[in-house]
Amino acid sequence: MLKAAIDTEVFKEAVEVVAAIVSECRLNISANGLAVRAVDTANVAMISLELGAPAFNTFAAGDSQIGLDISKLKNIVASINKADVLTLDLPDGAYKMELAYGGFKYSISLLDVNTVRKDPNLPSIQLPGKVVIAGAELNNAIKAASLVSDKIAFGINPDNETFYMEADGDTDHINLEIKAADLKTFIPAEARSLFSLDYLKDMGRVMSKAEEVEIFLGKDHPVKFVFTIAGGEGKVEYLLAPRIESD
Repeated sequence: MLKAAIDTEVFKEAVEVVAAIVSECRLNISANGLAVRAVDTANVAMISLELGAPAFNTFAAGDSQIGLDISKLKNIVASINKADVLTLDLPDGAYKMELAYGGFKYSISLLDVNTVRKDPNLPSIQLPGKVVIAGAELNNAIKAASLVSDKIAFGINPDNETFYMEADGDTDHINLEIKAADLKTFIPAEARSLFSLDYLKDMGRVMSKAEEVEIFLGKDHPVKFVFTIAGGEGKVEYLLAPRIESD
């Protein structure tokens, strides 16, 4: 059971962070709020979202799990006026969830949870390096790298205390270095990994709205991005596997 009301902009942001990774997912509902943990079909990227009950204007729910077509939901909420309040209604045992706003009412068919990939376990990976950067600055670096290459390297140089992002194309090269003194947090470690920009471009657009993004890094390890939405009432974690560098 779910009966809730939420500002459209908040719900839209929550949908977009999930849609950046997967087109469908299992939505876990409880009295504490909504939660999603999903991995893309190629097992390269993972999303973990917790949207607490305080993010909603009103919220009443019982424990349940439903399957959602996130791509369809994203298209629906994109058409809603930012000033509207969205209501969600999911009775016990229902096969559809009702979304209502501004006189409109949508009935969205739920997916059979047995046809949706199970929630993945969180991997226990030690990522010793950490920096905190503004989401807009991170997204700008990702966009700049995509002009010259299809991959980007994130790294930390503990010797000169810098965090760097660089990309190499066939003929062009781009590099951004940020000194520890210019970062909100800097935990040095020998770290460098290469990542696909195909994934990062979608993730970057979502993270661009975040005031702060925590980046956890290792050497040839996945990267973890952590940030908040909904005024701090929603927590998002992205985990992206590295690309293997050829000699």
